[in-house]
Amino acid sequence: MRFLLRITFWLGLVLVLLPRDKTPESEKLPQIGAADAVQAATAAVSDMTQFCKRQPAACEVGGQAATIIGQRAQDGAKKIYQIINDKKEQLEKTDKNDAKSDKKAPDHTGSIALAGEGDAATSEAPRDTLTQDDLALEWRGPQAAN
Repeated sequence: MRFLLRITFWLGLVLVLLPRDKTPESEKLPQIGAADAVQAATAAVSDMTQFCKRQPAACEVGGQAATIIGQRAQDGAKKIYQIINDKKEQLEKTDKNDAKSDKKAPDHTGSIALAGEGDAATSEAPRDTLTQDDLALEWRGPQAAN
């Protein structure tokens, strides 16, 4: 409970101290210095620490409300986490299905004829075109530099 009060206080203080644009309406507001604001904030915090002593029933109900709000926030976070995980699993399944369908899809676009689809002359081209002289030469690897 105190943590929430502290966070609220400091967040409010930051919001109050942020610079603002000058408008005709802001000129009508009372001007308060930073020292006065700090003094008032300190007094408010000390008064809040005494609140539970003066009003124990209200403090108890506030604590129960904070517990319920915290539990609801936790449940909401779990729901969001579950939704994110479900979406992630759906995407992974979709990616796997896409990968499987990509493997089954042919790589042929139709711009070049496959074997057996074109002319009879191109499909009957001789395969062994090397002569005996070409086959007789020994292979030599690259020469090492001296």
